[in-house]
Amino acid sequence: MSDAKTQIDEIVKANDVVLYMKGTKSMPQCGFSSRVAGVLNYMGVDFLDVNVLADESVRQGIKDYSDWPTIPQLYVKGEFVGGCDIITEMTLSGELDQLLEQNGVTYDKDAAEKIREANA
Repeated sequence: MSDAKTQIDEIVKANDVVLYMKGTKSMPQCGFSSRVAGVLNYMGVDFLDVNVLADESVRQGIKDYSDWPTIPQLYVKGEFVGGCDIITEMTLSGELDQLLEQNGVTYDKDAAEKIREANA
């Protein structure tokens, strides 16, 4: 495994929720990353953000690691969940709530409901 893939593997497995994104959770640098980070922040999910713009080997490495061509990428308990479209759909359907609950990840259920109400 390359250095970048090894580093990614260690980070993904050592943290409950990881978002590989362009920018940071407090300053996203692309609309898709902003959307996913915004959902997680609003729902009060404690997550590690990894800025792929800071390291080209990580930017390419995460795509190779997941075999997924786009960023952002969300991982929960070491498992790849998806990118922006998938996370948006899962949030609106309640599947993200279920995934977080099944994995013992704390989040604000009322905030999750407010997102769904606002998008109904």
